[in-house]
Amino acid sequence: RPPAFQVLRSGTPSRKCGLKYTRRDTRAFSSPSAGLQQQNKMAGLETLELNSEAYVELLGKLVGEAKFLQNNPPECVPVEDRAARHVLDLLKPHSEEEGGPLQVQHISFVEGRGNIIVTYPGEEGGGIISFVGAHMDVVTANPETWNFDPFTLTREGDQLRGRGTTDCLGHVALLAMLFQQLAILRPKLKRTVVGVFIANEENSKVLGVGVDELVARGYLKSLLHGPLYWVDTADSQPCIGTGGIVAWSLTGHGKLFHSGLPHKSVNPIELTMEALNSMQQSFYRDFPPHAEEARYGFATPSTMKPTQWSYPGGSINQIPGQATICGDCRITPFYDTEKVSEALVGYVAAINHELSALPTRGPCSKYELPDEGFKGRVELTFFDASSKGIACNLDSEGYHVMCKAFEEVYGSCEPFAITGSLPCIRELQEAGYDVQTMGFGKMSTYHANNEYCLLSDFEKGFKVLSALVRRFNS
Repeated sequence: RPPAFQVLRSGTPSRKCGLKYTRRDTRAFSSPSAGLQQQNKMAGLETLELNSEAYVELLGKLVGEAKFLQNNPPECVPVEDRAARHVLDLLKPHSEEEGGPLQVQHISFVEGRGNIIVTYPGEEGGGIISFVGAHMDVVTANPETWNFDPFTLTREGDQLRGRGTTDCLGHVALLAMLFQQLAILRPKLKRTVVGVFIANEENSKVLGVGVDELVARGYLKSLLHGPLYWVDTADSQPCIGTGGIVAWSLTGHGKLFHSGLPHKSVNPIELTMEALNSMQQSFYRDFPPHAEEARYGFATPSTMKPTQWSYPGGSINQIPGQATICGDCRITPFYDTEKVSEALVGYVAAINHELSALPTRGPCSKYELPDEGFKGRVELTFFDASSKGIACNLDSEGYHVMCKAFEEVYGSCEPFAITGSLPCIRELQEAGYDVQTMGFGKMSTYHANNEYCLLSDFEKGFKVLSALVRRFNS
């Protein structure tokens, strides 16, 4: 399929005429000045700081679009180009077509839902460093449950408040400011620096929109030649491990009847609760804490738990005919999510095969009515595509340089790992990318009401990013 994209660059800048020197004169004249010029430009990287006022102004524009960036189809389908236009407005004046150094691509596979790839070129064959994952969609927000307008950026002291400030419009603005500063400073770098702003991160049902399609069509292939930093986590330290997810639904099928005659019914609520209890016991037996979890500092091992409960409705004096529990398994990256799914299917099959083995609740609780030839059952379904967790490579150059950058800015580096999930990064790692993750929002406000970030955290985050650029070019 031909890529549907717009390249916001044209040709190469014209070469300015200059004096000609003999070979001997050129060496004598250019070497000291070129070395001094390069030193000065690298020194500029050391003092690079976030323009806080410009950052807040850009973030305000992005949060102002957040109502149209909510991702929960079919009710809310985001239009990421509403955010992309503000990034492009900031960077396009520094693009090659305008005489600047940046190569800026706006790449769309679905109308109104574009991705942006920005490149600051280094030397040919000099390697690459990339910042990926800053996404231009957000989770939904109900203004009635917030203490302030989620779709307008407000500031109180160090706090910047609004949907997307932490996840992930704050990082979109941060990367945009980094590339603007590089374009203004114009350091001569050995490694090419690439930023990838993506669409459709908050949804796994609809594919072919964001980073998955960028990878499928080869747009990110060049990023294999250096570390890939996924900028979409929190708490201003490297996140070196994430979890996979298997989302499930367990429905108990019983017999609806009068609650005053429970011996004539199969109670699907009791059946589903006991079935889930049995499944959880089997899960923790088969997927216990893994030895590698301690090395990575995972906050929890793999877990299976219910998160939602529903039934068709009815009177308080009715035992319903059906009940459903939904939940998820969060899997550390040292277990295969496909094997977890297969195990869950096996647990349910065993339960249905021998319902009598399940504990009952009281003298009238039962899961079979032999006189009527009725037998309850539980049914397992999965929804959404399961995703894998990642254990970042702790022996790679990308990891060690990242740790040095955090030590430089914060005085220490304290990597952490959680079983929250990030899309696509395990697949990128399996394809050969050196994926490391970081972010500077507040974990406590991720996907939450009253979301906010701290400006001071993003000011330090900017120093981390610039330190990475400098260290890979020193």
